[in-house]
Amino acid sequence: MPVLVMKFGGTSVATLDRIRRAAKRVGVEVAKGYDVIVIVSAMSGKTNELVGWVNETSPLHDAREYDAVVSSGENVTAGLMALTLQEMDVPARSWQGWQVPVKTTSAHSSARIEEIPPENITAKFADGMKVAVVAGFQGVSPEGRITTLGRGGSDTTAVAFAAAFKAERCDIYTDVDGVYTTDPRVEARARKLDRIAFEEMLELASLGAKVLQTRSVELAMRYKVKLRVLSSFEEQSDDAGTLVCDEEEIMESNVVAGVAFSRDEAKMTLVSVADRPGIAATIFGALSEGGVNVDMIVQNIAEEGRTDMTWSCPVDQVERAQKAMEKADADDVINYQELIADTDVAKISVVGIGMRSHTGVAAKMFKVLSDEGINIKVITTSEIKISVLIDRKYMELAVQALHDAFELHKAA
Repeated sequence: MPVLVMKFGGTSVATLDRIRRAAKRVGVEVAKGYDVIVIVSAMSGKTNELVGWVNETSPLHDAREYDAVVSSGENVTAGLMALTLQEMDVPARSWQGWQVPVKTTSAHSSARIEEIPPENITAKFADGMKVAVVAGFQGVSPEGRITTLGRGGSDTTAVAFAAAFKAERCDIYTDVDGVYTTDPRVEARARKLDRIAFEEMLELASLGAKVLQTRSVELAMRYKVKLRVLSSFEEQSDDAGTLVCDEEEIMESNVVAGVAFSRDEAKMTLVSVADRPGIAATIFGALSEGGVNVDMIVQNIAEEGRTDMTWSCPVDQVERAQKAMEKADADDVINYQELIADTDVAKISVVGIGMRSHTGVAAKMFKVLSDEGINIKVITTSEIKISVLIDRKYMELAVQALHDAFELHKAA
């Protein structure tokens, strides 16, 4: 039998009624002849509650016990989903990560999947089971301890299962009906995309689009897993949602596929550091050790052997960056005049595989922002994206103006 993977996020299984609705969707696919692997998240809000309990019990907690507690939310959902399917006379059973087993690294709370042997589930399918309901977000370490994959890890679980079982498709059910050209809450004319290339989705996910977790898109692209994003709250047709697929499967597309934004950014500038070989490695090595996730980087032209180094990072990591630089300065590893932090910026990005073969996208983007009186603080580019940092107060205006200028409300 062909295998289909269906993943239901927290909002899709938030109540028993929603679990029943999700189970009916699974039943439809079983009736079509599929063996179905269902990946479930914890019920909406449950993971936050569990994390809160851990932190209240032990602020400096044992990461292994953190995973044992926090992973339990998915176990509850998996059991309830299996029971619901059984009530519908669909042969189903629940699976926890260690039972499959989902083999991961030992990095508790941020483990990575290393292998999913298909034999156990495949044997149960051969015995007549039609649905394997798997607790997402969790696995088992080489030491036999429960691990979790980090926030959004159920998406990654679903794609990894689709790759391991060579599934026909991986359907991600969520509270939105697909991938949009930008957030409809910011731009009312945002349009749902029927298809989007893996590379475009990866850039959008990493730049602030919350539809799919970045690691899940990376996995899908590597193993050529067809991903479909759709709503668990709307009636479905065969062409519902957005298909994330190879570039070759998209006949025509706009030069720009979407506008992404990240509201909670900060711009940090290290003023007057020595312009010498290895200084960048020293600075960003110290930031990495301090747990700072650096994004955009700009180095100024040197004057009299000194230069300025600017980077962006999430606004909640500014204090970490400051401490990392203060430590490096105290250790006499980096000598600088001052560290300036601007915590009131936003990142705006335009993304599209069409940029490879079309010129003028950057010029058009900069002209649009200029016409709106928006000053650009930092610019970075790649083959299929252009990102800028601007004052946060102009974020919505910038998104709307760019969406309009590139006519993203119109289909290709």
